[in-house]
Amino acid sequence: MSFSADWLALREPADLAARDKHLMQQAALLAGPDPIILDLGCGTGATARALSGLLPPHTVWRLVDSDSGLLKRAAEQTGLSAETYLMDLNKIEDLPLEGVTLVTASALLDLVSEPWLIALIARLDVPFYAALTYDGTMSWAPTDPTDEEIKAMFNRHQHTDKGFGPALGPDAANRTIEVLQDAGFAVENAQSPWQLSHGMEEMVLELVKGIAQAADDAGAECATDWWQARRKSPHEISCMIGHVDLLAKPTGKP
Repeated sequence: MSFSADWLALREPADLAARDKHLMQQAALLAGPDPIILDLGCGTGATARALSGLLPPHTVWRLVDSDSGLLKRAAEQTGLSAETYLMDLNKIEDLPLEGVTLVTASALLDLVSEPWLIALIARLDVPFYAALTYDGTMSWAPTDPTDEEIKAMFNRHQHTDKGFGPALGPDAANRTIEVLQDAGFAVENAQSPWQLSHGMEEMVLELVKGIAQAADDAGAECATDWWQARRKSPHEISCMIGHVDLLAKPTGKP
């Protein structure tokens, strides 16, 4: 599954504001003095940009994505230290993990299946920083009587196949923590919600449109009316979309 460069650009400021700063700093420290970082589903390279000020200039990024256009943008914006890998993320056995000191992913884990997650973690023996995993919570102001139905149907849609098998969706963060702990990792986690309000109308409109479409696909009869009502006054809307960041460290790793 791939997202448009326009949507990724719209959401990047909200993502950066939402990321838990403590976990970002700890992830950068765990990458070591000579970081080689594998970024799964890199998109346009937002994770590399978010961590850039915390890492030494000689950091090597291994950027992995299945979209050649996004991968090209990521490489251009990350710099000469970027290595690109155009590949299907389902081929976990082919991930370029040799020499890697940190694995990262952003807004990915809620899209993958449990077998995919278990297979990935089985291959990891280095720290893993996963940010912005959707947790199933959202709230809107002003409220609408159908907000809860929209949320429920959107969350149902989040469990459908996104290219990796039935997706973990809102259960992803909790299940990832469990699998990591079972595999011998120590895990820290923190809330990283989007807080969207005035000045972010373009992103709010795209978000509302996407949520309404997913809810409609899942069978919400009120989705079109909800979208039409929300789109009339995006400048008056504020919302919270819940996410979780986590950082996992192999037990015994300094």
